[in-house]
Formats: sequence, structure tokens, C-alpha cells
Amino acid sequence: MPPSPNLLTLASYLTGEFENSKQAAAEPVWYVHLRLWQRPVALFGEDSITLFAEQASVMNLQNPYRQRLMRLQPASESLQALQIQYYEFKDPTSVKGAGSNPDVLKSIALEQIRVLPGCILNVRLGEGDRFIAKPPEEARCCFSYQGEVRQVILGFEASANQYLTYDKGIDPKSNKALWGAMMGPYQYTKTQDYSDELSKKINET
Repeated sequence: MPPSPNLLTLASYLTGEFENSKQAAAEPVWYVHLRLWQRPVALFGEDSITLFAEQASVMNLQNPYRQRLMRLQPASESLQALQIQYYEFKDPTSVKGAGSNPDVLKSIALEQIRVLPGCILNVRLGEGDRFIAKPPEEARCCFSYQGEVRQVILGFEASANQYLTYDKGIDPKSNKALWGAMMGPYQYTKTQDYSDELSKKINET
């Protein structure tokens, strides 16, 4: 079954290169100037769309981080409802820099990734064609990094003109926010559109 119209619209909003330059200039104490890449990859079935995501500080573009996959798919209970499942790379260094060098993404295989239990978002359509993504109340997104358990609270709002991300790292013991959107969402605007890549990957899947 091909992707639904809502899923295609959401994917088009999320696909591209983004920056929060205005926000970082206005509030440099709280917001790092980031560049974010989200590019489509041909994985999983034809009813879903998968995006590779990676980000970097504009002051240190040669060292991107947070390599991950976002699988956009219908929620099980309804084809109209959407859900996003996150995956991690077993070896993030194997895809480091793929945001700006998409040729690396051509060889991604399912054996390189693993699902992140609890790292899931429910997506609903709000006013003005704005998609709002929030985790289920019971969800707890955790992963292991350098021998320690890390927790992240995920979330975003996406429209044709703006992309707001609420991701923030949490101390799993104290529930204190450690990094990310501690003072409100990161406010991104799209600087490059990868719609042509999206159309190609949908046809390949």
C-alpha cells in the first residue's frame, strides 16, 4: 500500500536541510546555532517513509552527531493516524557526515540498525496543516551511550514554513533536563529542500 497523503505531506515538511540561525543570534546563551539534515532512505515497506537525521553545530560542521533514523508510518489503529519510530545505528561512525554526503546513505542496510523501544511519537494534524508529534504518556526513550543510560524526551511541530523541535536530554535518575530545548523549542527554517530525493526514494521502496 502506498503512503497516505498525510504521510507524504509530513515527510515533505521534514525532508531538507534546516538551521535555527535567527533564534541562535537572538538568544545565543540558550540556543546553539545548529544545522540539521533529514534525508530520505529506501528502507522498510512501501507504506512508510524513512528519514536519516543528523545535526551539527555550525561552528563545528566537520563533527556531526545524533545520527538516527525516523520511520514515518501509519498508526496500527488507523491509516489516518501517523506514528514515528526511531532507530539507532549500531556503529554511528559508519554514517557520520551522511547528512551532507548522501552517497553514504545508498548502502544502508537493516543489519546496521536497531529499533529504540519507547522512542516513538504519535502524530496528529493540527490547525493550518501543522503536524504535532508527541510521545505516548507511557513512553520512555532511552539508549546506551559510552556505558551510560541516556534518556531523551522527543517531540516536534512541523509545517510548510517552520520546524520546531522539543528534543531534550533528561537525567534518568533526577528527571532534570541536561541539554536541548530546555527554554522552549528549537526553531528551524528549511534552507534546502530535498523533495526530489524524497520522490526518488518513494519510487525505490
